[in-house]
Amino acid sequence: MYYNDIYEILRKEKYSEALKNLPKDFINEFKSFIQEKKEATLASEDLFSDSVIKSKKQLENAISIFKEITLRRKKKILELAFVATETEIMKRDFENMLSVEKEVFEKLVKSFEEEDKEISRILNGQEKKETLQKMIIFNQNIEQFIDHTGNAIGPFKSGELVNLEHSTAKIFVEDKKANFVDEN
Repeated sequence: MYYNDIYEILRKEKYSEALKNLPKDFINEFKSFIQEKKEATLASEDLFSDSVIKSKKQLENAISIFKEITLRRKKKILELAFVATETEIMKRDFENMLSVEKEVFEKLVKSFEEEDKEISRILNGQEKKETLQKMIIFNQNIEQFIDHTGNAIGPFKSGELVNLEHSTAKIFVEDKKANFVDEN
């Protein structure tokens, strides 16, 4: 990868509403480019030579360009996630995303969908089904047991920190077999 390649990627990204296709190994190629420029500036004995000054300037500019590319792509991915949530069309520009961008896109879509469900729940007057968890520390060893939902829990050793459903944790605390961690 060369400086002109990075600049050309920015130019294409800047003047397009759609995500542009990047080399699949773009980030690693950019990393190699940066390392080469750093080595070129450090290798020279003459810190004021034209080639060293040019390398330093290209390094600074390349980093700025890379930041601008990622910023523009983040904005586009955010917009795509919004559109995908509203229209349920998720594949537009998906093939042009880097693998890390695809992960972010999927997380954003999931977050938007969860927000929509929460708003719907509130509008429909449904109570939030929240199980309050409490952190406890056991004072003694506890054998495996079945909680009120039928799940097998444990065994636990004395001194072990455990995050349990509040009503289950409260039973152990009341029986002096454990203490709440957040209470003195």
